[in-house]
Amino acid sequence: MQQPRENGKETKGIGRRNVVPIIHVKGTYYDIGFDIGRTFAKLIQDYIEAYRPLNESYMKLYGTDEGRKVYEETLQCVKKQFPQYIREIQGTADGANVPFNKLFLMHLDDILPNVVGETSGNTLPVGCSTIICNQPGQQILGHNEDALSETLNHWYLVDAHVIEDGYREEKFISLSYAGFLPGYTMGYNHHGLIFTINTLSAATLRSGKTPRYFITRALLGVENYVEAQEILRNEGYGAAEGFSVNMTFLMQEGDRMFHNAEVGPAEANESQSQLAILTASPGEHIFHCNKYLRLKIPEVKGLIIESSIHRMEAICKHPPPKCLQDVLEILSDQTDSEYRVYQDINPDDYIKTIATGIFDCIEKTWSIYTDKPNCNEPIVVLPLQLHINNGFICSKSICKTTK
Repeated sequence: MQQPRENGKETKGIGRRNVVPIIHVKGTYYDIGFDIGRTFAKLIQDYIEAYRPLNESYMKLYGTDEGRKVYEETLQCVKKQFPQYIREIQGTADGANVPFNKLFLMHLDDILPNVVGETSGNTLPVGCSTIICNQPGQQILGHNEDALSETLNHWYLVDAHVIEDGYREEKFISLSYAGFLPGYTMGYNHHGLIFTINTLSAATLRSGKTPRYFITRALLGVENYVEAQEILRNEGYGAAEGFSVNMTFLMQEGDRMFHNAEVGPAEANESQSQLAILTASPGEHIFHCNKYLRLKIPEVKGLIIESSIHRMEAICKHPPPKCLQDVLEILSDQTDSEYRVYQDINPDDYIKTIATGIFDCIEKTWSIYTDKPNCNEPIVVLPLQLHINNGFICSKSICKTTK
């Protein structure tokens, strides 16, 4: 059967596209969700149709009493804490003309199959690799965004300015999978927080707790490191699942400090996330993939752990990174015979590196690559626009008044 065509070109099986779509949007939470959905409706609809976990697992479990119970418990948990993000997802669903429940199920990730006992958790080799280099004149946060192959070409950048009565004003840019909330990949906000995310797969996930997509969405609004820690602890509920955050604040006083925060699901009968933070001071570096390195949390057994071990071994064969080029070389590594740091060998690879991001904390830029970064130029280099108290938005590349 011939594939559907758009402008004379097949819309499926088109290979890696060297394009970075971006939407600039302003409004309430519902407004930005709606405009994202309306603008990227075809992309979101195609992604939902192709997204294997949703169609092969989540929807079937949603149709069972036990699965629906997990869905409703977790939805109520999120509504109590973050009703604005539920409105944001509803806006995306309305704008893209897709069902809300499908988008929310995608945000539940592996909570549903794990809690009902169908699987132990995410065993696929999905995940990301992050390299932090904190050297004099070279303050780099580099990140490979790895995802299921159907995510290739199904992502975009959201440049959002959120203004809604009763809520703090937000301004951020985040790489987002089609239909998902911004936050669970890499991005920055106008207070100077830059961060990237690594998926971590605890063996036991929690119903009625906070899915990681909502915690990382909340990170996009924080003003300082103390607030970031509070968001990650999620006091009163706790995370439903695991992840790690690599972050720094561009406007912090004193020496540049990078942090890797490992977040674990709330323990049974507890109401906050498990949290362990490692800091890289000047002269130090951090590597992180998709395996817990500090928190003693039982993890799934499967390809995500094997892949993470192989990637960390490949990364550690490189000398400690001293500059941007060192970071690019590590993120482009394809030396392992099974699981590569830059995951893209065969057209039918289950997991692919869909994008690479380089945050340069001195130049105050975010470079995004859609192919191996050591031998390609970035598709776009974004100036990091920051808000300071006198009403200016500044980066090294651009400075203008907001008045």
